[in-house]
Amino acid sequence: MIDETVTAAAVCITAAIFSTLLKQYCREHALFCVLGACAAVGIAAAAYLTPIVSQMQELFAKTSLPAAYLEILWKALGICYITGIAGDLCQDCGESALAKTVELWGRLSLVLLSLPLLETLLRTVTEVLS
Repeated sequence: MIDETVTAAAVCITAAIFSTLLKQYCREHALFCVLGACAAVGIAAAAYLTPIVSQMQELFAKTSLPAAYLEILWKALGICYITGIAGDLCQDCGESALAKTVELWGRLSLVLLSLPLLETLLRTVTEVLS
């Protein structure tokens, strides 16, 4: 695991150096260098999802919570990572307004995604209090 982490860090640092050098000549190529490194590391990181997903499913199976809650958790994590990376890429391109917009979209998506959980929580609290 340490070796893979060092490799991912090396890919990102190398891409950052190349991107910095390329920005002097062509900003578009610098952006594609960064996007390529992000894609490569992202795809490699996806390999770590299998054991994480199976462990989370095992833990969740031990509870009496509906499986839909775990699905909401995964969707929320996906939204967080996607909007975070997209916002950072927009920020790197000098587009701070776009970065804030994608972060706003992610936050609103999380609120919308969590509404069923909020409804269940409020229903449970109401039942307990009455």
